[in-house]
Amino acid sequence: MLYQERSERIMAKISVIGAGTWGTALAILLHGNGNQVTIWSALPGEVEELNSTRVHRNLPKAKIPSEIEITGDLKSAMEERDLLVLAVPSVFVRSTARRMREFLRPGQIVVNVAKGIEEDTLKTLTEIIEEELPGVQVAALSGPSHAEEVSLGLPTTCVAAAHKRHVAEYVQGLFMSRIFRVYTSPDLKGVELGGSLKNVIALAAGMADGLGFGDNTKAALITRGIAEIGRLGIEMGGRAETFAGLTGIGDLIVTCASMHSRNRRAGILMGQGHTMEEAMKEVNMVVEGVHSAKAALALSRRYGVSMPIVEQVNAVLFDGQPARESVTELMLRDKRIENAGMDWEAD
Repeated sequence: MLYQERSERIMAKISVIGAGTWGTALAILLHGNGNQVTIWSALPGEVEELNSTRVHRNLPKAKIPSEIEITGDLKSAMEERDLLVLAVPSVFVRSTARRMREFLRPGQIVVNVAKGIEEDTLKTLTEIIEEELPGVQVAALSGPSHAEEVSLGLPTTCVAAAHKRHVAEYVQGLFMSRIFRVYTSPDLKGVELGGSLKNVIALAAGMADGLGFGDNTKAALITRGIAEIGRLGIEMGGRAETFAGLTGIGDLIVTCASMHSRNRRAGILMGQGHTMEEAMKEVNMVVEGVHSAKAALALSRRYGVSMPIVEQVNAVLFDGQPARESVTELMLRDKRIENAGMDWEAD
């Protein structure tokens, strides 16, 4: 399916800060919606290559329209912009936001599209942005959305979350199109936690695939994984409805099931016996779940929430435990009821 023709909507001036696959796919989407779009990259070689080829090497079927400016000049990329889309990997959000501070105008809207939790501080990415960019109006765009499919105009649905309704609705209006449906949500915390923690569960799903396990195992990991995410998310202030929606179970399903998922691919390699370092090198892209796993475990302990899948993923990643042994540990846990809040009839 080819990308939709450029629309006649009123234009906004938008810069995408980060030229990875997701940033590039969203730039193509926003251009197709009639906006004036700039892509910024911190890497001079990347700027040169994208300007020369007009194709991202990891999105070979998607042409970057000639009207999209690609630059390494952060100041020019940020001047007089209606919206800034922060699309760098989670581990670079703080350092990039710090670089942006010098050129930020008061009340600037910044929408974060990365997914992760900072390992040292256990902050969500929008919390980092608000800390580094005082006075910013922040939002998050999240959901089951692979860059490979969005760049080609395949139907996709996401959620724009923000503290203020008008910010979420503004982001919704700029991104929404015939092939990209956007809902809004006031649950910024829940949306970000769902998007971050699902990457850890996807590593486990990939490990199960690498071990040669079947659909039963995958279904168990997805359903018990969303139970873990929901327990922690609600304890941290997120809403149960969020974890039952697009940015919870929806994002978890697509990340655990698709070969577009770098987290699943890395997990497959680890299930086949590769180390975490070997798997990340083979995938050759940022594997967000590896960076979020320690943070997820630390949060589970801080809030007193049981997260056995997250514990076992950490054991494989950082303690050298074989993936097959982790599956055995999960299967042989103590007997328990599936939903502890339910009551039995009297015997």
